[in-house]
This record gives sequence, structure tokens and C-alpha cells, in this order.
Amino acid sequence: MEKMEHTILETEKGDRIDKVISCLDEEWSRTQVQQWIKEGNILVNGQKIKTNYKCSTNDQIEITIPDPEDLDVLPEELDLQIYFEDKDVLVVNKPRGMVVHPAPGHLTGTLVNGLMAHCKDLSGINGVLRPGIVHRIDKDTTGLLMVAKNDMAHESLVNQLVKKSVTRKYWAIVHGVIPHDFGTIDAPLGRDTKDRQKMTVVDHGKHAVTHFHVIERFKDFTLVECQLETGRTHQIRVHMKYIGYPLAGDPKYGPKKTLEIEGQALHAGVLGFDHPRTQEYLEFTAPLPEDFERLLDQLRK
Repeated sequence: MEKMEHTILETEKGDRIDKVISCLDEEWSRTQVQQWIKEGNILVNGQKIKTNYKCSTNDQIEITIPDPEDLDVLPEELDLQIYFEDKDVLVVNKPRGMVVHPAPGHLTGTLVNGLMAHCKDLSGINGVLRPGIVHRIDKDTTGLLMVAKNDMAHESLVNQLVKKSVTRKYWAIVHGVIPHDFGTIDAPLGRDTKDRQKMTVVDHGKHAVTHFHVIERFKDFTLVECQLETGRTHQIRVHMKYIGYPLAGDPKYGPKKTLEIEGQALHAGVLGFDHPRTQEYLEFTAPLPEDFERLLDQLRK
């Protein structure tokens, strides 16, 4: 069992405890949090509480996260775009709108469901809900992901991510016209205290570095290529907003008036890594999805 603590902020005062806690992690549903409260896994100032408890500033919350149950994550025949596969590694091009792995209350239609139908062997390091998953991209981000088919491959790929030797290049359309051709954003990221489902630049956040260069400029938008040095949650989306050029279509970090696209215009187009067994460097490129290309055509006109 894992434990987590949280001190209620001024902005959370008066909110229901189940609402506050479900915002601490985007994978926790409110229903799941209510169950934890009923089971006594959530204490406020050392005391058990009811699900409708209203928070006070500086309340000390202690959360005991139960070990995950063996949920039935079932194989599903999904139309996956496999770019590479051998006995150790698989590279897949994820479409827009697909969640990478199941979570309680969301157990079907994910990339993991499709992978389980496609191949029987996936690494078990991340447990029953995330077999084979080494890194993630957001639901509405498209592009390439590497998947480990055994624990040896999983450890190798994770070590490469830690050492920052994996090549990850993304294409993005951002609001505004960036005047300079190249830039590096070195700004630490952490949870936004005003909205726990968002990330933001904070003094004591996790180290995060994004390099970018301009590919094409339009009247009110810019096409950029971003290269990740670190891989934090929502990193490109938050970093580009931080320097004043939020992603087009981003419902969480971008302006309301934007281009017509379902979710942020962000595509993980290039992925490169050393093969865990042979040590040979492999690099893959996935073309822009149709809706992204359509936007570029409109902007060029």
C-alpha cells in the first residue's frame, strides 16, 4: 500500500473532500475516492470522515492508496498502427482520442486493450493495468510510443528515458507568431495549486527542459518542432503556454477561440532509442495525422 499526504489550500476551503482528492491524480475517479473514504483509507487530521466532509484550510489529509485489484483488463481487437515489432519491443502510432492504459472506471478501448489482443507477451513491471507501458502520451496527442514486451526490455527503455538518450520529437501548432527560430525552455513543472488537474511552472517542481525550433510561420500561428529532454506530464503544452504560445486546440491550457481540431495540435512524430537486446539505434517517423495536415492547409491558404 502507498501513502500520500496533502494539506488543504486556501483555494480548496469549503470544497467536498471527495472532489479535492479526485483532483490530486487524474486517474482517480470521484466514485473511487468515495469508496476509499468509506473503507477508512482517507483520514482528515487523523480522523475518519464522511464523503460529504467540507474541507478547511490547513486540514491534514492522509491517503492510503490500496494495492490495485486484479481488474479484468480484456484484450480488444483494435486497429493498431504497428511500426516495429520483435520479441522485445513494439512501436505503435497512437491515434487521437485513445487513452494509453486502463484505469478504474475506464477499462476498455485503451491502447493496452488493443496490445493485449495483438500480442500475448507484455512486460509486467507496471502491473495489470499498464502492461508493457514505458512512457505515455496524452489522450488527444497523436504519435509514436515504445512498448516493452518483457521485463528486460522494460528496464532498458526506462533507463534510457532516465539518461535522456531517447529521441522524442513532436510537431505542434501554437497560437502567435514566434519571432526567433530556436529556443530552449528550462522551467520546473508541478501541479497547479488552483487546479490540481493542471500542471504549471513552479519553483520547486520537477526539472523540465523542452527545445524547440520554428518550422513554418502563419498569420496568427506557428508550426514548431519540440524536442523533449525530460518527459513530464503535459510538458510541451505547459512550456509553450509559459512562453506565451499555447497549443492550438488545447482545452486545458489554450485559449477558447482556436483552430477546429479535437484536442491539442500535438504529434509525437519521431521516436529513437537503442534496442534493449542488440544495442542498435532505431528511429521511427510517423507522418502527421489527417486533421493536423488539414489545419496546415487552411493556415497556408
